[in-house]
Amino acid sequence: MKMLIAILNADDASAVIQNLMKEGYSVTRLSTTGGFLRAGNVTILIGVNDDRVQAVIDIIGKYSKSRKQVIPTTSEAGINFYPSMPVEVTVGGATIFVLNVERFEKV
Repeated sequence: MKMLIAILNADDASAVIQNLMKEGYSVTRLSTTGGFLRAGNVTILIGVNDDRVQAVIDIIGKYSKSRKQVIPTTSEAGINFYPSMPVEVTVGGATIFVLNVERFEKV
């Protein structure tokens, strides 16, 4: 058995979770914050048998897409601030961890 921990962009989370549940997977959703933009993320936990890991990763990949976002930046030199210069960054996608589960019990 494996535990998948996937960190998703909040914009993608609903579609990913909905499609995982449609395929019969149980999902635990945690609201998290982090990453380069310190933006809202969603971390999901999914316990699956070894032979279903790739199917779960495929669903996550299908519904969590990377996209470009423009963010303002500010420069500071001493007491003066310079005008902000927009920077384009890639957001979205998913980071997935696959962990071995030594023991699993429902009580």
